[in-house]
Amino acid sequence: MATEDMVRAGTRTGTDVPADGDTPQDTGTRTRTRDLRQLITYALVGGSGVLLDLGAFLLLYNVAGLHEQVANVLSTSLGITNNFVLNALFTFGKRDRLLLRYLRFYAVGLTGIALTFVLLAVFSRGLGIDPNLVKAGSLPLVLVFQFALNRKWSFA
Repeated sequence: MATEDMVRAGTRTGTDVPADGDTPQDTGTRTRTRDLRQLITYALVGGSGVLLDLGAFLLLYNVAGLHEQVANVLSTSLGITNNFVLNALFTFGKRDRLLLRYLRFYAVGLTGIALTFVLLAVFSRGLGIDPNLVKAGSLPLVLVFQFALNRKWSFA
């Protein structure tokens, strides 16, 4: 087989040039660009979920009078569902095995509920800080933690 044929077939010829003609550096750059684009899209989707979550929490807690923990579970569930749909469509482009992916995504979301539950218990009940502030302050921490889990597990 000639060298050109070997490269087209994906066989290495002693060089580090992939069969498609890209150098490993080109491939790495494309991967980093894709990763950055995913992170930015995930953050934008997450922002919409944060606004929905926080808005729902404020309404459920302050207007409807629900207990802060019940309001947290409901508002977070709404945000999780919003984020799953948007991330499946725009961030990760995954439309297969949606039920399994949603269950995984929701399981990751439960970690956010648990983390916020603990923070509300400690800072609101324990230290007397306004639950609205605690909820708002917990959101960036939860967002970063969940991105890593969702990328590696829910949308892998």
